Amino acid sequence: MTTLKMFHCLMQKRRQQIDQKSPESGRSQIMGLRKKERHPVASFFHLFFRVSAIVVYLLCELFSSSFIACMVTIILLLSCDFWAVKNVTGRLMVGLRWWNHIDEDGKSHWVFESRKASSQESKTVSEAESRIFWLGLIACPVLWVIFAFSALFSFRMKWLAVVIMGVVLQGANLYGYIRCKVGSRKNLTSIATSYLGKQFLRQNTGDDQTS
Repeated sequence: MTTLKMFHCLMQKRRQQIDQKSPESGRSQIMGLRKKERHPVASFFHLFFRVSAIVVYLLCELFSSSFIACMVTIILLLSCDFWAVKNVTGRLMVGLRWWNHIDEDGKSHWVFESRKASSQESKTVSEAESRIFWLGLIACPVLWVIFAFSALFSFRMKWLAVVIMGVVLQGANLYGYIRCKVGSRKNLTSIATSYLGKQFLRQNTGDDQTS
C-alpha cells in the first residue's frame, strides 16, 4: 500500500510539472512561429498571384475553350503579381524596394534601395520569409522562360505573347531586386576599384619590406 501511495504521489507531481510547463512550451512554439513568419499575408500573396498565373496557363485549355478569357485572366494575375511584389512584398519580406521617378528636367531615374543592416532589420526580416521571397522570385521567371521556348518550338504563336508578358513582368522584378541586393553599377565599380587599389598597395608595401 505504501508503494502504491508513493507511486500515486509521484504521478501527481509529474502531472503538475507537465501542466506548468505546457503553457510555456506552447507560448515558445507560438513565438517561434511568429519569428519565422512575421508577414504571413505578404508571403501568401507573394506566391499566390504568380503561381496562379502558371497554373492557369497550364490548365486553362482543359477548362475553357476561349483563348481571350484565358489570356485576360493570366495577364490580370501577372499584373497583380507585379504590383504586389514591387510595392509590398519586397519591402516587407526582405527590406528591398525599387522604383522609377522623373525629375523636373524630364529625365528618368531608377532607384534601387536596400534597408541598412541593423537590429531593426533583424526584427522585421526573417530567414524563412527571405527564402520564400527569393525562391518565388527566381523560380517563376525561369518557368516562364521555359514556357516561351516551348511555345516557340511548338508553334503556339497565340500563346507566345502571353508567355513573353510573363517573362517581362516577372523578369523586371527579378532584375530590380537583384540590383537592390548587390547595389547599383556605380557602387559595384567603386567597390572593385577600391579592392584593386588595396591589393596594389599591399603588393607595393610587401615588395618594399622584402627589398
